[in-house]
Amino acid sequence: MQRWPVLLFLAWVCFLFFAGIGLFMSGFLLTRIELASSSSCSDPLVPPPWQRQSLPPGSCWAPQRFSKAVLVIIDALRFEFARFNPAKASPLPYENKLSFLHHLATSQPRHARLYRFRADPPTATMQRIKGLTTGSLPTFIDVGSNFATYAIQEDNLLAQLVQNGRRVVFMGDDTWEGLFPKKFFRSYFFPSFNVKDLHTVDDGILQHLYPTVDSGEWDVLIAHFLGVDHCGHKHGPDHPEMTKKLTQMNEMLRSLVDHLGNDTLLLVAGDHGMTETGDHGGDSEKEVNAALFVYSKTALFGAGPPEEPEAVPQVNLVPTVALLLGVPIPYSNIGEVMAELFSGDGDAVSAALQQLSVYHINAKQVDRFLHSYSLVAQDLPAEQLQRLQELFSSAVEEHSQLLAQVQGVTLVPPELESRLGSLIGRFQLYLREARAVCTQSWARFHPLRMVGGCTLIAASCLLCYVASELAAASDSFYRSCLLYPLLWGLVVAVLLGLARVFTQEGLDLLLVSSWAAAASQLGFFWHWWGWHPKRARLAGSQPPLASVGLRQRLRAWLGLAFPMGILLFRCGAMFSDSFVVAEARVAPFLLASLVMLLVGKLHWDGRLTVPEGPKQQLLGFSSYRREIWYLLCLVAMLLVCVRLSGFFHQCREEIPQCRPSLFLSPLASLRNTRAKNLFYLLCVALLAGLVYAVRSWLRHYGNLNSSDPLVLFVRWGFPLVVLCIACYWAVASSADDSLGKLQELVQVAVVAFPWAVYGLASVGLLLLLCNPMTVFAKDTRESAGSIVTPYLGVPNSEVDFLHVIPQIYKRMQESQKSRLERGSCKATVAAYGLGSVYSAALVIALTLLGFLLMLLHSERLSLAFLLLFLEAFMLLHIHTRARGLAGDAEPFSVPWYAVISWLLAASQFFYSTGHQPIFPAIHWNAAFVGFHLDHSTNLLPAVLVGANTFASHILFAVGCPLLLLWPFVCEMPSSQKRKSKKEPREELQEVEEHMMEMRLRESPEKFSTALLQLGLKYLFVLGTQLLACVCAAMILRRHLMVWKVFAPKFLFESLGFVVSSICLLLGISLVMRVDCAVTSWFSQLQLR
Repeated sequence: MQRWPVLLFLAWVCFLFFAGIGLFMSGFLLTRIELASSSSCSDPLVPPPWQRQSLPPGSCWAPQRFSKAVLVIIDALRFEFARFNPAKASPLPYENKLSFLHHLATSQPRHARLYRFRADPPTATMQRIKGLTTGSLPTFIDVGSNFATYAIQEDNLLAQLVQNGRRVVFMGDDTWEGLFPKKFFRSYFFPSFNVKDLHTVDDGILQHLYPTVDSGEWDVLIAHFLGVDHCGHKHGPDHPEMTKKLTQMNEMLRSLVDHLGNDTLLLVAGDHGMTETGDHGGDSEKEVNAALFVYSKTALFGAGPPEEPEAVPQVNLVPTVALLLGVPIPYSNIGEVMAELFSGDGDAVSAALQQLSVYHINAKQVDRFLHSYSLVAQDLPAEQLQRLQELFSSAVEEHSQLLAQVQGVTLVPPELESRLGSLIGRFQLYLREARAVCTQSWARFHPLRMVGGCTLIAASCLLCYVASELAAASDSFYRSCLLYPLLWGLVVAVLLGLARVFTQEGLDLLLVSSWAAAASQLGFFWHWWGWHPKRARLAGSQPPLASVGLRQRLRAWLGLAFPMGILLFRCGAMFSDSFVVAEARVAPFLLASLVMLLVGKLHWDGRLTVPEGPKQQLLGFSSYRREIWYLLCLVAMLLVCVRLSGFFHQCREEIPQCRPSLFLSPLASLRNTRAKNLFYLLCVALLAGLVYAVRSWLRHYGNLNSSDPLVLFVRWGFPLVVLCIACYWAVASSADDSLGKLQELVQVAVVAFPWAVYGLASVGLLLLLCNPMTVFAKDTRESAGSIVTPYLGVPNSEVDFLHVIPQIYKRMQESQKSRLERGSCKATVAAYGLGSVYSAALVIALTLLGFLLMLLHSERLSLAFLLLFLEAFMLLHIHTRARGLAGDAEPFSVPWYAVISWLLAASQFFYSTGHQPIFPAIHWNAAFVGFHLDHSTNLLPAVLVGANTFASHILFAVGCPLLLLWPFVCEMPSSQKRKSKKEPREELQEVEEHMMEMRLRESPEKFSTALLQLGLKYLFVLGTQLLACVCAAMILRRHLMVWKVFAPKFLFESLGFVVSSICLLLGISLVMRVDCAVTSWFSQLQLR
């Protein structure tokens, strides 16, 4: 068996796809160009000379209104959390809890005001911090680095404060440490990623907040609380814990106001909102609708608040705070000043003049940025820039004329007030349209890279299809079709690297990899075209059906058309946002349709019926085979599993009538103790049932008879893993109810039990890799006419004949033949489990992976995993029965319908384990299963969250080789076994028909070719789905829903492809590791 060539070929194909994904992603998800320029007090944006003389010392661009400011960020403070409605008699847990804000706003209407604080998507914390400090719009790709933050190089509010000598003190979320290194006069950072921890960050801030405020050693103080956000992630907003956190925030604000001086501005803001499930990251109304509260002990506003709170974009906070504190506005800001905060205590005209002054400064700053940006980038439309320039020029000209008239006192107050209001409106129009233009245009695409990436992926799909058809064409296939393309790619990579060195340009590894991938693809197709004679190509292009009838041709064509039609329909659905949104129902429907079409095709081909005799044949009567009823039962059970899996769905906000499944929430969220206990017992019972089913299957095929470490682990380690998971579920579901010292023990247990599961699963996988053989063999010497098997003595049942003696391979057969011929006493070998040795290793590996993945999900999702294993079992048996009924003459080739149905099931259970291809649906809690504190690196949490998200991809990819192995494991006799006595030689001949997986070893070249073909078919189907997502994202990149639907779908599909391809390689590698062990076992057997 050629092991390394198969693995290298598949790894090379995966590299081709990875290069295409990376190239397309670099063109589709480009970040906005960040300008290196920064603002300063010497910029020519200062007010006119007659106003500049009135600037107090330490002020830039505008008079400083406050010498100190406190910014309190309550993470995920949705507007409904801050608004107070006294008419509500029975408010929800998150309503009417910040009563102190309402008290300030009603008792001091000119000192305090509440706003709707509109966040720009994506509503992830890091992007919102960037928006709150730079005044610009983070792009979509930045969401990918939300938990691997990079320092902000762009001009920002903190840089301006430090540059102008202000002391900035920070306490709270440690995300700020990565974004603003060495920018703080004093800082108190606390770990932020553990969403299960509601109190560490908040309690740490409260420990330092009031002493720091009283010390006076600060100019700007920022406190970023996380308890509300973490409570939403853990419990959702409608939970008593949310009441506790909001009440704590209310008391904190009450105490904080008592410590503030008259020269201090207080800002209380939410960086984003949250959905009804406590998530965020998207652009739904509840996610972007945060709250902003402004307060000062000196009067801020010239009039009372409006009846309905005003909506303010978050970027507007940056120019407002900068001018209020007397520092320059950051260079790249596109926000608009909140002019009402600059009214002062004068009359309406003086207030309007002050507002006009800050609007003029703000407009000149935005115009300077747009001009600088348009010189280095061409993504802002020229005609819109021209219109904005005209708006700005006319407003500035009128502003100059108006100021001249004010100095000359040629306008009476009513006329002046009207002119001022009109001019302020024109500046507002300019600033808002400028922001709108930037918002629409900052999806910078690189068309050449996008087309190149799409072409690489399409060529890789074609290569998979061609290579799967040519794998068995020649013995030199592996060498020629792998060696030459690799040489082509290596030569191109070296030439590009040398060219970069000689031109002294930076080496772009992505471009080099893409060119190398393209060159190796070209080498493959060039070599295939030259190596494969034209005559053979023409012969291969036409199926050998010229001599058969039309009906037979249609049957052969439909055998490929049905599964490919389902695949093409799924790919076509990627171009519709409605189908993508509803894919949780589309994937199960397509799977059920494919299985039903398979049964229909078998019936149309006449494979389900058998003629009963000449008379019935003449009349056209026929009867159904007995096997069809078993097949129909399997199909019915599969449809039941598909239907039940729909109960574990997650909702998208595009479907407002959808309600998320109750099974997604952890048991700790259940308030009914009896229901919690019942669900707990059900989950543990199903987990134990899974172990019982796996052990029964292994015992049935004789794989639990030896005393090897792996078999002992399956016997005793599996129940121990179940016990640890059950204990973890028990303590995790009651962790919030424990008190005192018991709480400390619970915290230890919540960490210890998952680590016990990690350790046991790791030991099991290591044992599987070291010695994957689960075979028991024993030499025996008996008199002629009897064969003794271990444990059971003389074979006395059909099961023994079917599953024990048939597993004896060639050496054993020769020994038996010689005994029958000579009638002498010979040593024979009875082996248990040899006929299912490959499948047994895969089943053990999948069970261990299933334990780990169930641990990373909430308790009740173990029901979904049980359905996953049951449905996979049904699919394997349907595939086996269908091949048996169809009389497939190619046992070493897995048909397309089996591969496509396997992948449709993987997609189905992506949704049925509570996931959606959107960022708010990611289960961040998985990063802290077994970890009480924050992680020191981002790699481990990324692995845990990725394993949780792509659990179905992992299981189905690792289990993919079962599609090849299962028909051999379930090998049935070609004819019914007759009960009449047979000669010993005839009995032996029948025994030889049931060699199961050992038939694969009779043709090692066919075995390796079959694994290669299966891997290529799997990658082809995965790649075709990925290609559809790539094309949809590229073609619809200006679609209204591109960043809401198509871009997230592309990202999740790409990550799913990477995970699936790696796990596919691991599954095939495990089969080859077992083959090595089997070869060694036979070698040792021959030496006895």
